[in-house]
Amino acid sequence: MRILLINPNTSRAMTAKIAEAAREVAGPDVLIQAVCPATGAEAIESHTDEIAAAAAVIEAIAADRAGHDPADAYVIACFGDPGLDAAREIVDAPVVGIAEAAMHLAAVSGRHFGVVTTLGRTLGRAEDLVSRYGMERACVSLAATGIPVLDLEDTGSEAVTTIEQYGARAAADGADVIVLGCAGMADLCTELTERIGVPVVDGVAAAVGMASGMVRMGLGTSKRDEYARPSRAWAGFAGSGAAVGVGAGAGAGAGAGAGAAAGAGSGAAAADRGRSRAGGRPTDAPVHVQRPGDAPAGPAVSTVAPPPQPADATAFA
Repeated sequence: MRILLINPNTSRAMTAKIAEAAREVAGPDVLIQAVCPATGAEAIESHTDEIAAAAAVIEAIAADRAGHDPADAYVIACFGDPGLDAAREIVDAPVVGIAEAAMHLAAVSGRHFGVVTTLGRTLGRAEDLVSRYGMERACVSLAATGIPVLDLEDTGSEAVTTIEQYGARAAADGADVIVLGCAGMADLCTELTERIGVPVVDGVAAAVGMASGMVRMGLGTSKRDEYARPSRAWAGFAGSGAAVGVGAGAGAGAGAGAGAAAGAGSGAAAADRGRSRAGGRPTDAPVHVQRPGDAPAGPAVSTVAPPPQPADATAFA
């Protein structure tokens, strides 16, 4: 079984880290091939970035299908699940987004969960996904740490501590499970579970498990109505670049990456630090509210009743 793991930003370092996390949970008969676009958004931190990310996802999948041995399933390794619906239109194979997989698994692991993500500007998208996936009652909090995505390429102790503090606050406010809201946090799952004391779900691992399970069940993407094949084939973007793969099996696929797109700057990231908002039903009171610039200094206090990798190689050109 081969799963194509698509990191839709251009960071090879993050792609390698995500691939490692995926391989830790994949079975011995599962080959994880991780790819990222050669050009496009450095990090997916805005709606503009998400357009480039969605294009990168579609181009990677379309090119893989044009190869001699297409993947058995696809995982979109970005918490905004960019291009998920379009990807499901163009293949019969399973396509799993990490946010969707993480939320569903968290809802099985506990009654309520909280999401801890990167920048405050991404909270709206996360809230949209909570609603789309029918998780309004299960999700009791959405919190932004203010950590830019690319800072997670090499996760240091300061970032881990910050994520832990927000996770602990969410747990104190009623979350039985914590969902990590960025693929770049994939390597922190075990450590944060031990630190916070409740299960912590990494969407990359959750999506790989779900995708491989679907393949074993013979369950693919329905071609009735919404996910029927589009009447016009994907033509790609003018100016699209090549894409690169990382790790085992990196030379097996074929395709192209998305065109350039602007990313959020470090100034915006600093302004976003510490923002959070409540999930759940519209009538729910905020689970916790932080002023920009404030981060939890100690143990969280509830304010509301709990409702063997080879070197990088060209994957496709």
